[in-house]
Amino acid sequence: MRQVGIVIVTYNSAAEIGACLDAAIATGAEVLVIDNASTDGTPDQVRRRGVALIVNPVNRGFAAAVNQGIRLVTTEFILLLNPDAVVHSGSLEPLRAACAAPGAGAAGGKLVDSQGAVQAGFSVRRLPTPVVLAFEVLLVNRLWPGNPANWHYRCYDLKYDEPAAVEQPAGAFLMIRRQVWEDLGGLDEQFYPIWFEDVDFCKRLRNRGYGVYYEPGAVATHEGGHSIRKILLENRELYWYGSLLKYAFKHFHSGTSRGLCLAVLVGSLLRMAMGIVLQRSLRPVWIYRRVMGLSGRYLLFGPSTSYKVGQDS
Repeated sequence: MRQVGIVIVTYNSAAEIGACLDAAIATGAEVLVIDNASTDGTPDQVRRRGVALIVNPVNRGFAAAVNQGIRLVTTEFILLLNPDAVVHSGSLEPLRAACAAPGAGAAGGKLVDSQGAVQAGFSVRRLPTPVVLAFEVLLVNRLWPGNPANWHYRCYDLKYDEPAAVEQPAGAFLMIRRQVWEDLGGLDEQFYPIWFEDVDFCKRLRNRGYGVYYEPGAVATHEGGHSIRKILLENRELYWYGSLLKYAFKHFHSGTSRGLCLAVLVGSLLRMAMGIVLQRSLRPVWIYRRVMGLSGRYLLFGPSTSYKVGQDS
């Protein structure tokens, strides 16, 4: 399977990376791990298995690490694989075939949990609309998860046992063609350190006319959220909202994007109030004050290359 290379980006993934690598090695694919300055012994787990490894001295972010890895592997097809995803035997060939179809740019497989249940709502989604993102930040999707906009966005209508043309397979298990990656200039490293870089990539794929496909014959067991849990909550919220607003200003009209800024401000106040009551703590004030400050800067000045969310103090 040397037509396929597997790029795995790790960040404090020592507890998960072993099973991921064992399965990846068994496929016969070229495997490369890019480690973003882990401090928990992740590189030692990789070296123990003899897998090619690059250890970054600092956390370069997911998008930059993916681009770094794709430049180094030699194959035509590259599977982006999360360190908490374990590829099932025989999954790479159907995924490669889907990705090699005429006009295709990328293909994703079926993600299942430890019990074998499909991770519906995550494995495949449609590209987010301003309404979906507004509902998300305003807590509408949490309070009314079955609303039509959220149902459509999360592809709950998808038949997960049938191949399909889709909009946005999860970046946790996504194969792309090298030519397409080069055509698009790679993942956008401005989405730092995480979130929305895979959404943006799929959006740009479709804008260029490439097809994106879902292939149920390719399966991986996925734990989910392992690296997110290792980010402090206050930084986690800042990163997510920062990437959301960056995506909005890149792909939506300016007026719509500024409307989303207002939604973030209102939603932050709601989450702050709920957090104070439920946690009996003032910590949410600190967390959402920073988010509101970020949203206010976007509202007034738009995206600023001089302000890097991941380095907010």
